[in-house]
Amino acid sequence: MKHQEAILAPADIARQHLAQDGELPNGLLRSEIADSWQRSLAAGLACNAPLELDNPSKDQVDDLKAANRTLIETAQPEVAQLVDYFHGVGGLVMLADSDANLLTVRGDKRHMDSASRYALEPGANWHEGARGTNALGTVVVEKAPIMIKGREHFLDQVGHLSCCSAPIHDTQGGLLGVLDLTSPTEGELPPNLSLVQQAVRSIENRMFSGQFQQQVVISLHSRPEYLRSSWQGLLAMELDGYIQAANEQVCQLLGRKREQLVGKHLEELFGVKPEALLTTLHRKGRGQLRMRSGDFVCELVSFPTRINSYQSRSTKPSPPKRETPAQSTLQAPQLDDLAGQDPRLKKGVRMGSRALSHELPVLIQGETGTGKEVMAKSLHLDSRRSQGPFVAVNCAALPESLIESELFGYREGAFTGSRKGGMIGKLQQAQGGTLFLDEIGDMPLPLQARLLRVLQERVVSPLGGGEEVALDIAVICASHRDLKALVAEGSFREDLYYRLNGVCLRLPALRERADKQNFICQFLQKLAPDGRQISVNSGLFEQLLAYRWPGNVRQLETMLRVAVAFMEPDEHCIDQSHISDDFLEELNGVPPVVQPQSDGHTLKQRQQQQITDMLARHSGNMTATATALGISRATLYRRLKAARAATD
Repeated sequence: MKHQEAILAPADIARQHLAQDGELPNGLLRSEIADSWQRSLAAGLACNAPLELDNPSKDQVDDLKAANRTLIETAQPEVAQLVDYFHGVGGLVMLADSDANLLTVRGDKRHMDSASRYALEPGANWHEGARGTNALGTVVVEKAPIMIKGREHFLDQVGHLSCCSAPIHDTQGGLLGVLDLTSPTEGELPPNLSLVQQAVRSIENRMFSGQFQQQVVISLHSRPEYLRSSWQGLLAMELDGYIQAANEQVCQLLGRKREQLVGKHLEELFGVKPEALLTTLHRKGRGQLRMRSGDFVCELVSFPTRINSYQSRSTKPSPPKRETPAQSTLQAPQLDDLAGQDPRLKKGVRMGSRALSHELPVLIQGETGTGKEVMAKSLHLDSRRSQGPFVAVNCAALPESLIESELFGYREGAFTGSRKGGMIGKLQQAQGGTLFLDEIGDMPLPLQARLLRVLQERVVSPLGGGEEVALDIAVICASHRDLKALVAEGSFREDLYYRLNGVCLRLPALRERADKQNFICQFLQKLAPDGRQISVNSGLFEQLLAYRWPGNVRQLETMLRVAVAFMEPDEHCIDQSHISDDFLEELNGVPPVVQPQSDGHTLKQRQQQQITDMLARHSGNMTATATALGISRATLYRRLKAARAATD
């Protein structure tokens, strides 16, 4: 028994004791896992119980989705990004409601057994009381993020999966839903809890801003570079200065509970009158809030349409009107800085810039996180329209029912619920400047036809009728999807594709950049506080160069920001102690870079030789070889198969 326990995982040992003694031993499992197992036992479950399947009707699933439509639509961009993260390596992205009922399930189920596949369908319930310890259900109980690896699941039948989930909270702190990443335990790409938490923060922030459109919403942080990021604190207040809501980040930043902030007056918290702060934010773009715990930089995220009511109540001079997109200050890197030393990208940037100067449309293609919107902004600022507005529309983030009114605008009374006085659409807002249509591949087909007509005739008319307005805009589109493939399958209009594709600028994935080493160094220096010269430990740098960067530049930026934040003021070199544990686990699973030697062998040949040598050293033992190389057995088998194919 002792010998077996020496080689068995803690969860397997716990299972043995549970089967033999009828009770769970102490100290074997993580505390949160042990507590969940005890709840599973109390619910009358057994580890060897079958994975019972839910069979909700189509009407039940439709009702469930209708009741959670806002959550589903708000989370859609983050779900899509996480699906890209798992693309090709097997894994699922799941969104559930506050009772652990699955709302959306996207990804690859081929690596799962039939029972798991059928149990992971929209409408299925994964509450702890029914399924035992699992990330979705345990988060609903604990109200906190969690990762559950393999056999830490209570039911044997899901022991081949590893999952991480994080709770999604509403603006008052209540549980709204759960976001989950699930993949086979032996897969190439394990779930990443920090990635899920970052996605959840983005979902919560978007929901926060959407709910308080008739209040002042302010973004704040102790460090200016975190404003407008998923780490920003958000405060919603009435025009008279009384706080209506606060997100979780602002509670952590200020060291206050939500109930200590909501209902308080701005002046009571920060010693500044609301009219004075709003005047500063309108004039300068940023302001400063002070508390005993420290100083905070703040920006105005949104301002209500009820400006007249504010002006009538204020006894002081009213703040200037909110800037239009044409007046606001747009910041983006220089095109040369974006291109770096990558020859293909330098050529693409040059062609994109010339295309805009000749009034030709530009199509930017690239994986999620490669910086398509940043590139679009830089192209705009490099063009003759740089003094005009830059108006961005994310076609994937807007519900299908809203895209048309957002793009074209509408007259008063055009439809039930339309705003009094109507609304100017994004096309007209971009007048004299640049319209950026992000994720154009997700635009519905009927709307594609109307957009094509606008681009051909250069006139637009709002919904509800009225005179046509002549347009003078440049158009930049972007998509992470292969638009040619979408045209071939009939989900994207061929005539619109050729209308948009004047010049196609392809952004390489970070792992594909020829100047990756210089790019990381330059990126790091931009994030360094006070111009401090920061370097990266050579061993860690090799791991960063070998890593596949599924989140591309966005993931790199997040990782570097975290590393810099963990540095002490007198430190100048980033090492593994500055890297978050979950990302460090991923890095340590990447084999070191094998540089080409003077024998002329390619990197792939050197890698194959390394595998051959390691296999010989371990007498053909695949598990030992994979462990020594720092890769999974599945990856080792795939590389051996590729090597045999190359020699045939």
